[in-house]
Amino acid sequence: MEPPRFDYGDEVRVVRNLRNDGTFPGEATGALLVRRGSTGVVRDIGTFLQDQVIYTVHFTDSDKLVGCRDRELIGGEEPWVPSLFEFGDKVVASIILGINGDVVAAKGDPGEILKVVRDAPGGVAYHVRFRGRTLQVPETALAAAPGDTTAQDETIEEGAQ
Repeated sequence: MEPPRFDYGDEVRVVRNLRNDGTFPGEATGALLVRRGSTGVVRDIGTFLQDQVIYTVHFTDSDKLVGCRDRELIGGEEPWVPSLFEFGDKVVASIILGINGDVVAAKGDPGEILKVVRDAPGGVAYHVRFRGRTLQVPETALAAAPGDTTAQDETIEEGAQ
């Protein structure tokens, strides 16, 4: 297990939407607890199954204490580039994707986000798994998979502002 990256009192930013996995009292399972990009303060550090660091983070804007995995956080002062998708999101190709003229993913083919590349030339890109192959794909070449509400939640919030 890696040592904790953050300490008590550190400001952190969550890099993916956090939903209730059934352990947050008073909220329905699957309910959005904290939107990606939100900042909070580390209040406690513990472990889960003795191999994962879990931080209890106080998100002051919503006054919620939420357990976060290390991979869900970056330092509060680190640059933040918003993205439509995050690790684990289901997507579909919105255009034909190929390598050297060979089609790897047809328009509408499903894929899964493996990594967000926020500093890619030309804007946000993703490592996406399509049919056993991993491609780096620009955000503009992807759409939310039918039934995946993560990106839809983000769109709704942006439209409401």
